[in-house]
Amino acid sequence: MIDLEPVTEQMAAIVGNIGEEQLAGPTPLERTNVADLLTHVLGLTVAFRDAAAKITGPTTDAPPEADGADLPTDWRYSILQRLSELAQAWRAPEAWQGETRAGGLTMPAEDAGFVVNNELVLHAWDLAVATNQPYAVAGENLEASWQFVVNTPDTPEAREGLFGPRLPIADDAPLLDKTLAYAGRDPFWSP
Repeated sequence: MIDLEPVTEQMAAIVGNIGEEQLAGPTPLERTNVADLLTHVLGLTVAFRDAAAKITGPTTDAPPEADGADLPTDWRYSILQRLSELAQAWRAPEAWQGETRAGGLTMPAEDAGFVVNNELVLHAWDLAVATNQPYAVAGENLEASWQFVVNTPDTPEAREGLFGPRLPIADDAPLLDKTLAYAGRDPFWSP
């Protein structure tokens, strides 16, 4: 069990500082602008909130969309509200027990908790660098994200929908840079 509150609060702070004029800007993810990524973040907060409660249905049966055209007009409020609900949902010990469903996949609930932690760590960084904001991640959440990416095989089948191919990185690089590179992101990317 890991506390998701630090990464949900970090994501909320970044989202809260994104301006409307930045929505069309690029992100470190190929063919994904800021609005697309915000749409994805909104969808994943709902999907993994429902996964914590073991709800099956439209929110957990398919991967979250990433089309900025679907971003609601109250996107900032909606995302902040869902982030709070997500952190609350994963505080319940039973959220981490048994099996659940998210993104159309059935998995151990504990794995789902680590998947959403990883999504929040990486996408908060994506949005921070895309919108020229500072980024600092809680150590426990970063370590959990690192364990997730380092233990995901570097094969297209294992990484599909999660990460790009691993990028080369020095063994003595900071843990954040290694986590980003192993997730297929250039730690030195800028818009």
